[in-house]
Amino acid sequence: MINEINNFLSKEEFESIEKNILNNPFFPWFPQTYKVFKNDGENHLTHMFYIEHQPRSRFLEFLQPIINKLKPTALIRIKANLSFKENSIRSFLMHTDQDIDLKNIKTGIFYLNTNDGKTIFKNGKEINSEKNKMVIFPNELEHCGTTHTNTSYRFVINFNWF
Repeated sequence: MINEINNFLSKEEFESIEKNILNNPFFPWFPQTYKVFKNDGENHLTHMFYIEHQPRSRFLEFLQPIINKLKPTALIRIKANLSFKENSIRSFLMHTDQDIDLKNIKTGIFYLNTNDGKTIFKNGKEINSEKNKMVIFPNELEHCGTTHTNTSYRFVINFNWF
């Protein structure tokens, strides 16, 4: 089941994330030489908020309104992705975010800006990238993102939890 929620956060909560993460010139982004699988040739920038059972970023506090709404029993990973404008739309590789074989793991994609990129699911469903939208689905559901052409950047934050 894919749950698509527009206007996931209140206007004030979303604007706080925009100010402190998206529009913050001191927010650190880190280069990655792969997007889905090592050696896939896709470059982008990431920021790891949470992994290996612990916070990894002082900016995690700004995501608390999202975490509160998700109500996780336990977090697995929270990671932001920043991809750059391309000349055409193409899909990345299908994948699941976690290779953990546990039931009830959820994946959430929170869109920080609106653009013509998409999230595509193996079942054929496509989700448009629209700011302040959250898409929640079972971790075992394969999906992929796409490139985008109409904005300089595409920003998403991936959440994995149970």
